[in-house]
Amino acid sequence: MARPITLFTGQWADLPFEEVARLAGEWGYDGLEIACWGDHLDPWRWDDDAYVQSRRDVLEKNGLGVWAISNHLKGQAVCDDPIDQRHRDILSDRVWGDGDPEGVRRRAAEEMQHTARLAAKLGVDTVVGFTGSSIWKYVAMFPPVSAEAVEAGYQDFADRWNPILDVFDEVGVRFAHEVHPSEIAYDYWTTVRTLEAIGHREAFGLNWDPSHMIWQDLDPVGFLWDFQDRIYHVDCKDTKKRMGNGRNGRLGSHLAWADPRRGWDFISTGHGDVPWEDAFRTLNTIGYQGPISVEWEDAGMDRLVGAPEALEFVRRLAFDAPEAAFDAAFSTKGDA
Repeated sequence: MARPITLFTGQWADLPFEEVARLAGEWGYDGLEIACWGDHLDPWRWDDDAYVQSRRDVLEKNGLGVWAISNHLKGQAVCDDPIDQRHRDILSDRVWGDGDPEGVRRRAAEEMQHTARLAAKLGVDTVVGFTGSSIWKYVAMFPPVSAEAVEAGYQDFADRWNPILDVFDEVGVRFAHEVHPSEIAYDYWTTVRTLEAIGHREAFGLNWDPSHMIWQDLDPVGFLWDFQDRIYHVDCKDTKKRMGNGRNGRLGSHLAWADPRRGWDFISTGHGDVPWEDAFRTLNTIGYQGPISVEWEDAGMDRLVGAPEALEFVRRLAFDAPEAAFDAAFSTKGDA
């Protein structure tokens, strides 16, 4: 069976889940990577069998499957420091509570445990998300930060996420961390260090989203190869770099998405700088069989136009490895 192509619902959470499912089904997506915000999925209802079945019913009605669910927003709050108004804007009242930072982190961790339980109830083996980071604030490294402070950040991550991953192990679900600025693993070497901090435990792997690598000048295809045993999920999102005029910087200058003065921007899949064909060939080579999920985040194109266009692009390139044909062509069986 060809790898399923799904639509990540995170950028569609302003619409009811039923409406997003209807659109995705009409466009021809195989399924959804369902976000745990908006009304799409509520991890706190993981033990409500009628609720879980209602989500399955919506998918079935629209001819859709589900292979992964995502909880980036609550995962972000598990390790972040500081916890501030940015988190108030993205967290539910239940997780935010009175806003006490440690209480927010504790409730966010509890929701991530429930997310694993909900995934298992849905028959899904992968949860995609963020981890947050207590040391991202040090990324510019001035005033100078000690090696001990950085080490403490990785230890804080391990201390907070190991109990979450214990639940993932209990229910047979894996966590796919999206390597992304503001996270504990945001580039190549921080990914190496993060896996070391977590003891390379099998419950913790990676969501490969090349857009965040391109604007950091990382090789997304090489990343696939080097971390091939940890690629648990794939998100398709493109990036276009807009540097070269001496004004546009890599850090974005606090400018809004799609502002042409930014040094880069997310853009329609297939129109940016990601080497998609090489990426899909490498996915074939490393034997990745999971879903290919379109994450629509192009502020310069209407999503109702872009999402079906992205599906067509991915369908064309996400070809399966022709193992049977290759084996047949070079087999010596039956030779005279």
